[in-house]
Amino acid sequence: MIKSLTIRQPDDWHLHLRDGAALKTVLPFTAHQFGRAIVMPNLTPAITTLDAAIAYRDRILAALPPAVDFKPLMTAYLTNGTDPDVIAEGFRDGVFVAAKLYPAHATTNSAAGVTDIRNIDRVLELMADIGMPLLVHGEVTDPAVDIFDREAVFIDTVLIPLTERLPTLRIVFEHATTEHAVQFVREAGAHIGATITPHHLLLNRNAMFQGGIRPHHYCLPIVKREHHRLALVEAATSGDPHFFLGTDSAPHAVSAKETACGCAGIFNAPTAMELYAEVFDAANALDRLEAFASLHGPRFYGLPVNERTITLEHSSQIVPNAVALPDGGEIRPFRAGETLAWRLVA
Repeated sequence: MIKSLTIRQPDDWHLHLRDGAALKTVLPFTAHQFGRAIVMPNLTPAITTLDAAIAYRDRILAALPPAVDFKPLMTAYLTNGTDPDVIAEGFRDGVFVAAKLYPAHATTNSAAGVTDIRNIDRVLELMADIGMPLLVHGEVTDPAVDIFDREAVFIDTVLIPLTERLPTLRIVFEHATTEHAVQFVREAGAHIGATITPHHLLLNRNAMFQGGIRPHHYCLPIVKREHHRLALVEAATSGDPHFFLGTDSAPHAVSAKETACGCAGIFNAPTAMELYAEVFDAANALDRLEAFASLHGPRFYGLPVNERTITLEHSSQIVPNAVALPDGGEIRPFRAGETLAWRLVA
């Protein structure tokens, strides 16, 4: 049995940090583990301009604990009316690392998203020309499509036609959840990547109903059948460079989760690397964790790998039941109250 594992410091290629007091509360958990993170732009109002992205980046940096070296990588929120020149300018100036496609009403704060991908053809054509990555929430929002099928239908009706129109467009299929997504990414070529979350590696859809409704296991895209979970585990632990770490950690107050119409999102940031280690350990693939967590993502984005390291120890810890918010509320971490087999020690 491996007792400890030291790897290059990883990066989180899909993260929600929120804003204000919530930002100050959740940011230290990510900055403690990761060197960089792709920060999602679905605030209210959304991050659609260079000035908004710069101001948000400044708020993130100001919220960092003292002497912590962490770099937020900012993204642009695409709308039907996005100006291609703004996106290109932001990418050229190093403000925007990528642009995010939210199908309108697909998830949290996505009402201003894109209603039809053909509405942003000019933006996507320019992004393909300049090599700017498109980050995709890969679900259709047609109410006639079963929620468990929305990812597969998106791939067939939106993503495959998009890659045929723009074969050089660099795309990250974020939070892949299905065997269908794994197959698409593997067959698409080196310009297509995918992030995989710890909760989609650890949960199948039964987890939402064990002993009753489990609102803290509700996320979008929703967790799927067991054979899909197994396909994700195989992809993540295979060493395939198409796949890399993206937690999609998405904190919501308990009051917003445990309600008649609860918010989608799982807050896994406090123990993200320990959760991934659990998955890789169970698959006898700890020797491939560094590539998934620390190498594949930088390679896709054309960035240097981190020089620092982190160390994980095979030592049990109990996940806290709650993280307190300044307003008296609290956030419940993923696997709250449960014992994990790994601990981040350095």
